[in-house]
Amino acid sequence: MARPVWAGNLSFGLVSLPVGLYTATDSHTIHFHQLQRGTSDRIRNRRVNERTGDEVELDDIVKGFDTGEEYVLVEPEELDEIAPGRSRSLEIAGFVDLAEVDPIFFDKTYYLGPRGSEYGKVYSLLEQALAKAGKAGIATFVMRQHEYLVALKSENGLLTLHTLHWADEIRDPKKEIDTLPGNAKASEKELKMAEQLIGAMSMAWEPEEFHDTFREKVAALIEAKKAGETVEKAEPAPEPTGVVDLMEALRASVERAGSPKDTGSKATTSRKATASSKAAAKNPPAKKRIRPAPKEDLSGLSKADLYKKAAAANLPGRSQMSRSDLLKALAASRT
Repeated sequence: MARPVWAGNLSFGLVSLPVGLYTATDSHTIHFHQLQRGTSDRIRNRRVNERTGDEVELDDIVKGFDTGEEYVLVEPEELDEIAPGRSRSLEIAGFVDLAEVDPIFFDKTYYLGPRGSEYGKVYSLLEQALAKAGKAGIATFVMRQHEYLVALKSENGLLTLHTLHWADEIRDPKKEIDTLPGNAKASEKELKMAEQLIGAMSMAWEPEEFHDTFREKVAALIEAKKAGETVEKAEPAPEPTGVVDLMEALRASVERAGSPKDTGSKATTSRKATASSKAAAKNPPAKKRIRPAPKEDLSGLSKADLYKKAAAANLPGRSQMSRSDLLKALAASRT
C-alpha cells in the first residue's frame, strides 16, 4: 500500500476526522539522461559555491531572501514553526456549489482516506453528504512548507482533494493575448454549420480510449535506434483555415464526420455484380473454390492501435483523424 504524502485532521464544524493524503495520478513520461555528445559520460548537476567553486553539502544549505541590500537567512525549521496548525490541520471554511468553481482554478488531485477503520463512519457520512448536496468543501492547509487552497469533493464513493490556484495566480487573458477577436462574430450559416459539426463529432467520454501517442512514438524511436532502424517522420501540421474558405471547410468536415452514404456504393456493387454474372456465364469458374480470408474486426481496438494500423497502411491524413474516421478509412482501404 502507498504511504500518505500528508497526514492530519480534517475538520468541519465540530467534527474532526484523521485523514491521509495520497497521490491520485502518475506520470509515465520517458526520462532521458544528459550525456556529452560523442561519449557515454553522464552530465551531473552539482550544488557549487559560486565564489569558491567548491561543492556544498545539502545540510550546509539554507534559504536566503534577497532584499536588494542583503540576504535574510531562513532555516527550514523556522518555516515549519510558523505554518498554520503546524501543517497538520485541514479545516473546512465552508461549502460551495461545484458549478461555481471555474475549471481554471483546479490544479492537482489527491485521494483522501481515513487514518484507521474506526473513522470509516465519519468518512462515509461526509462523502455521502457532499455527493447528495453537490457541493465541495473549501479549505487551506500547509504541506511541504507551502500553503494550498483546496476543494474537497465526493467522487465515486470516496473523498478527493483538489489543490486550487489562488485568485491572484489566474492571469487576465486580455492582458496575455493581444490577438483576441473582440467583437468579431460569425454569420448565422457558419454558426449553424459549426453546430452541426459539433453534433456529428459528439461522443461518449471514454478516457481509456486516449493514449499518450507521443510517448509511444518516443518509445518506438528508442527501439528503432537500438536495432539500427529508422522510423517514419510525422506529417506536417495542417494549414490554418482562412476566412474565405471557412464555410467550405466546415461543410467538408461535417460530411467527413457524418455516416457514409450507401447509395453510391450499393449502385457500384450492383453494377459490378451484374458484370461479374455475365462474365461467369461465358467463362464458368473452375470447380476449385477459394475461401476468402475473414475480415479483421477493428471495432474493439483503441485509437492508438488503429493509428498503428493506419500508419502501416500508409493512410494519408491519419494524424488528424478521429477514432471513427480511422475505422472508416481502414475499412475502405481493405475493400
